[in-house]
Amino acid sequence: MSQLENSDIIKNMYAESLANLINELQKLPGIGPKSAQRLAFFVLGSSRKSIDLLLTAIVQAKDKLKYCSTCFNITDIDPCKICSDQSRTNETICVVADPKDLVAIERSGVYNGKYHVLGGVISPLDGIEPDSLRIKELLERISHQSVKEVVLAISPTTEGEATTIYLSRLLKPLGVKLTRIAYGLPVGADMDYADPATLSKSLEGRREVV
Repeated sequence: MSQLENSDIIKNMYAESLANLINELQKLPGIGPKSAQRLAFFVLGSSRKSIDLLLTAIVQAKDKLKYCSTCFNITDIDPCKICSDQSRTNETICVVADPKDLVAIERSGVYNGKYHVLGGVISPLDGIEPDSLRIKELLERISHQSVKEVVLAISPTTEGEATTIYLSRLLKPLGVKLTRIAYGLPVGADMDYADPATLSKSLEGRREVV
């Protein structure tokens, strides 16, 4: 059943306002028709105060959050807290695909360097080419900062592996130590689903790219 057909069914089943809410919730990633309906009824059963708090949080996040001009993590201050933290070393940059991967590594508690968020992985089928990512900015950081090691911490999916290989070819000639996290992560898995202990071992066991 197409999304359009499902939308028509919802409109016929529910009051217009409820149908509109369900259809909008379905646009969220990972939310299908049944989940959207459950969420909609949860909203209806919640107090007005709870819904106002939720709406305020969404609007504030949309209005105040931005990308750090240095590492491109999501932040409300620029540079972000991690880039501004003087206790963290500038000699190591951990390259991740998305901000959620940065959060996953931070949960491990074993990394004390800086980050660089690419903004995705190379995926020609989805129209994401190398120029679509923040690779140029990474190269500029390495050229202008005292970086000694670059850690490639990209999920070992097909697209992630392609991105890792591409970056390796670009970074090797720059004279920095190039490492990647160990395969404590299941092949094909997304990094943000890994538990902190697994990520900790993956970081500790990172190996040099040859």
